[in-house]
Amino acid sequence: MILQRWDPYRDLRQMEDTVNRLWRGFGGSPSYREGAEDWNILIDVIQKPDSIIVKASIPGVEPDAVDLTVEDNVLTLRAERKFEAEGEEAQFLIQERPVGSFYRAIRLPDTVDASKIQSFLENGVLTIELPKAEEKKKKQIKVQVKSGTKRIEAKKEK
Repeated sequence: MILQRWDPYRDLRQMEDTVNRLWRGFGGSPSYREGAEDWNILIDVIQKPDSIIVKASIPGVEPDAVDLTVEDNVLTLRAERKFEAEGEEAQFLIQERPVGSFYRAIRLPDTVDASKIQSFLENGVLTIELPKAEEKKKKQIKVQVKSGTKRIEAKKEK
């Protein structure tokens, strides 16, 4: 026998998911079909010695529908996947791929050089390369003595 923590809302969430899938199977609500529902994407952020790499899965999104901006050390990714109509005589039996717009913002460290950011889309994965700015080297400052005390040496008598 496995002990499982009781969650009073688990059954309600399962029922809500089931009802949502049922409605999507019948074509969904008009707002869902028009793309009014926002959805989120999953990302990976990888730190390398000389750059930070962000990979975002956005399958089915055209490159022209992607808006990528950096402002005040915040990388903002916006895009939209349009509803694909299959014809008037075709009906969706199951429709689980989200449509609509999405938005994702990531705070960047101060070490990123925003002027050298590159991005490309390949096989539904958006890769953003954020090169790090060359770190400022420490400047060693030599301390000079302007007026020093004079040392007086006495001869030792034997």
